[in-house]
Amino acid sequence: MASFTKKLFGIRTKLVFASSFLLIIPWLGYLYILEMEEYLSRAQEQTVLGTARALSAALSERPELFNDSSYSRASEGQDLYVYPVFYPLAIDDGNILDWRDYQQYEQHYQEGSNTPNPANEFSTFRSSSLLGDPLSFRLMLGEYNRSLYAYLRVIDENVVMRNRESLRIDRSDNLRLGLVNREGIFENYVIAPYADEFIYPYRIDGDIGDISSLQYESRITGRWNRTPEGYEIELRLPLEMLGDKLALSIYDIDDNEERRLAAIVSTSGITSPESLGTLRRPTPEIDRIVAGMGLSNSRVQVVDRSQRILLSDGDIQSANGLMLEELNQDEQGLWAALKNSLLRPLYNQVLSQPINNFVDELYQEGTVEGEHIISALSGVPNTNFRTLGNGETRILEAAFPIMANGQVLGVVVVDQNMNGIRTFRNQALESLFDTMLGIMLLVLTVLFLFASGLSSRIRSLRNQAEQIIDDSGRINNTISPSRSSDEIGDLSRSFSNILDRLTQYTHYLENMSSRLSHELRTPVTVVRSSLENLRMASDENESETYIQRAEEGIARLNLILTNMSEASRMEQILKTSDKETVDLSKVIAACCESYSQIYPQINFNLNISNKQVLILGSADYIVQLMDKLIANAVEFSNEGKPIKIKCSSEVNEAVISVANSGPYLAEEMKDRIFDSMVSVRPEGKKNQPHLGMGLHIARMISDYHEGYIYADNLLEEEGVIIVLRMPLIL
Repeated sequence: MASFTKKLFGIRTKLVFASSFLLIIPWLGYLYILEMEEYLSRAQEQTVLGTARALSAALSERPELFNDSSYSRASEGQDLYVYPVFYPLAIDDGNILDWRDYQQYEQHYQEGSNTPNPANEFSTFRSSSLLGDPLSFRLMLGEYNRSLYAYLRVIDENVVMRNRESLRIDRSDNLRLGLVNREGIFENYVIAPYADEFIYPYRIDGDIGDISSLQYESRITGRWNRTPEGYEIELRLPLEMLGDKLALSIYDIDDNEERRLAAIVSTSGITSPESLGTLRRPTPEIDRIVAGMGLSNSRVQVVDRSQRILLSDGDIQSANGLMLEELNQDEQGLWAALKNSLLRPLYNQVLSQPINNFVDELYQEGTVEGEHIISALSGVPNTNFRTLGNGETRILEAAFPIMANGQVLGVVVVDQNMNGIRTFRNQALESLFDTMLGIMLLVLTVLFLFASGLSSRIRSLRNQAEQIIDDSGRINNTISPSRSSDEIGDLSRSFSNILDRLTQYTHYLENMSSRLSHELRTPVTVVRSSLENLRMASDENESETYIQRAEEGIARLNLILTNMSEASRMEQILKTSDKETVDLSKVIAACCESYSQIYPQINFNLNISNKQVLILGSADYIVQLMDKLIANAVEFSNEGKPIKIKCSSEVNEAVISVANSGPYLAEEMKDRIFDSMVSVRPEGKKNQPHLGMGLHIARMISDYHEGYIYADNLLEEEGVIIVLRMPLIL
């Protein structure tokens, strides 16, 4: 459990946790995109209002288009009246319920000799040998989104459908259309289904009895459905197929065996372009003005003073106001597969997706309402954001008044859904999240690998440290210093250096017994042998000699003990000593005078500054330090060679150096000679006991004066120089 807790709160976990604060970056990006969405919404609002203003200005120049008399009920005759439709009509649902708001405008056509339709030359036609109930139909024409819609409710006692085994298309009940297209060409079409089904119109280019003269026309769509009274037909034709002439005619077949023509009822003559009826559209000029604006990405409606829709152009489901590229979901590769399988469902759940199959119930009637329209009818343009019942779709509505002579003739309403901006927002958020996810994965991976590297190096350092000391407490291993320049590398090198010094000190302690036994063995032997000889001495002179030798041995033992305790006493004294201003040049000059008397056989070469060299310390300790350095130099100096002593000041430092000619100092001993009980004297110069404490005491005094001391070999001749540097008083 402890191991698991250690790993849980290790460097890797902490770095990964710290990197989690990078999540604030996508959060800021999310806020930025939401703010951008708001800006785009306001920009779209101004664009839609500008569109409504431009269209209103164009319609204001035609006030006659808003004369109420232009919209009275059409009279019976050969002309066909087309009403504006204000919502899409379903022509494939098997009924005509979508037409319920327009059935009051439908026209009735029937055969009969007593009340013939003067515009229909065939209304009284019926074969004398095929008598039956009168044939009739009701017709309604409407226009929506650049298409002509029509339905016919046919009353026919005996419906005869097309025989699937027959190629003839005129041997069953059928609907025929005659029209003049926009190029002025007269065209005939026939519709004769096999059963209740979608219609398959054919263009008649010759004799209808010749099947090869029929050509399928895909632009005309609709459905044929049987009813108890007869059948119903729904049609849709694009307006670009039509000119201003159109006629519809029902051909009735009552005999299922003979299949001879029994009756015809038409809206007008259908055999020639001159006999066709005229399409009457109450808003053709409005339609042309709106079409000329090229507003293919908006729903445009023109409303009169009574809030009645005169024109509805465009589909609100596709009027998103923006042309956006769809996200490519067919991308290849590992990232695309990961995105489509994992991220896409997550995005669909988190981000509100636009819905295109919504229903705008506000425009389900022939009139429209809303605060924006009421405001525009009062002469004040207005915009409005409206949320539909599903809560996922917002509609932007802009209404601008149509003014003429200071009066409001109507209102131009331009609508757009906000799905385009929502799609843009979703695409931007998905792109942001994809990018940030990739960056976060990369950062987390790099941090995890980096933390793993750090942990591995720290564990390696720990393992090396644990293996340094064995069970008996002896140092039997070392730490390999790292070459890395970072903090862990510095720590490794510091540990290695500390371990080396600790190893040296351990070796010093281990060798102390042998060194002491070596140093003590000679005086002890002298004392013991002197006492033994004294016991066997026969005269007083011989006894005196042995007593003198024993005293010399005891003196040497006393010197060894004094040297051993000198360093510890010096360390204690230095901790409690006060410092004062000392002129090094005077102190060194006085010392050199005494050295000339103590060592008359040695030539001292002095180089002492004439200026004051002031430091903060103790003159007595400086004298003691110089005694150690001079004694060391005298002992190692070659006979007849001078000892050079220098005292000067350099950049913010006081410098004392003692140089002597003699054997070079080994490289590995340059730092070690200042350690305690380290001696490099050759065997020939070990006539006096030396525990290697002199230079160690010199370093202690140097540390007391906040300086540093070091030894190096001379370059100009064979010899060694010891340099002491201490801070000056500025």
